[in-house]
Amino acid sequence: MARQRIEHHATTTADPAAVYALLRDGATWPAWSPIDSFELQRPGAGEPEGVGAVRVLRSGRVTGRDTIVELVADRRFSYSHVSSLPVKDYRGDVDLTPAASGTEIRWVAEFDPKIPGTGALMRRALDGFIAGLVRGLAERATADAAAGRAAA
Repeated sequence: MARQRIEHHATTTADPAAVYALLRDGATWPAWSPIDSFELQRPGAGEPEGVGAVRVLRSGRVTGRDTIVELVADRRFSYSHVSSLPVKDYRGDVDLTPAASGTEIRWVAEFDPKIPGTGALMRRALDGFIAGLVRGLAERATADAAAGRAAA
């Protein structure tokens, strides 16, 4: 069973701190992503959405649980994911890199298929979902940055 990898990139005019703030606040995810609802199931160490926090995210009929596993302020948001999908050892890393025009977003998801021979199928199924997360995050951050500039 080969480990599967999905990688998507986007650019936003927002600075890394603004993008990171959207990632850290699970309640914003339904507003900018293909996620329908968010619930904080368990708070993290030292803060509600810190390392160890468990988020319940629903999209259609799929309910997943993300555990925040790594946080690097304004640079990286990482999570492990468990859902009803036939995947295991799922990890997502969202890296934010300052750019001349704002922030480069790189979202990488890696997982192993639970059922031998289904890795490529699951990768194709999740690819559009991850693309929607990246696109939505970049668009929301850009819109928020533009609104902030207009208000200033």
